[in-house]
Amino acid sequence: MNAERQSEPLLPFRLFDDEADAAVVRRKLPHWSQPGTVAFITWRTLDSMPTAIVKQWRADRDHWLRSHAIDPARPNWREKLDELDRHLVRAFLETFWNRWQDALDDCHGACVFKTPELAEIVAKSLWQFDNDCYLMLDFVVMPNHIHLLAAFPDEDAMLNQCESWKHYTATHINGRLKQRGRFWQKDGFDHLVRNQEQFAYLRRYIAENPQKARLRDGEFEHYSRPL
Repeated sequence: MNAERQSEPLLPFRLFDDEADAAVVRRKLPHWSQPGTVAFITWRTLDSMPTAIVKQWRADRDHWLRSHAIDPARPNWREKLDELDRHLVRAFLETFWNRWQDALDDCHGACVFKTPELAEIVAKSLWQFDNDCYLMLDFVVMPNHIHLLAAFPDEDAMLNQCESWKHYTATHINGRLKQRGRFWQKDGFDHLVRNQEQFAYLRRYIAENPQKARLRDGEFEHYSRPL
């Protein structure tokens, strides 16, 4: 399903500014935030990635890091990665990001969002406070994960809003499925969009993700704000 919703942006948005202040919150993953900056965010269902795939992905990632004199067991390995030549950093991100996304698109787990009524719960929650608490630019509700592009007004808003989305949708989806317990994977992935080329690429990635995963109409929800 291709969701349509027309509204004029009320909040400003921009791409990442290296000269401006940015906040970094460290949980299981690091989360960068900068007021008004577009963020690409991914979160997935708890059953979306088999343990064997996760273990192999981490083993290969750690091997790559060690081969470039970075200890993946140290808490500062991401900072060390950023100190490498930018072409190496890009190769690392493209290799391991692409492998992770391909594994998600293999549609492991129950894939409950192939059911339109359940996907609509997520879509409506993403629209709920659009133009009020955040600016929603693009999203796709895939069978077992969500990708979105949005801008948030301050450093705390992104993480707080993601927690709110996940809590609200988990409660309602578990109710519909007559089940209890954690529904979403605890931590998600987020990245501040750094330039127009990356912004355009991520919009295309979101739009084309259902086709890449060989989904049929009705097995996903997609939205893209006209700009």
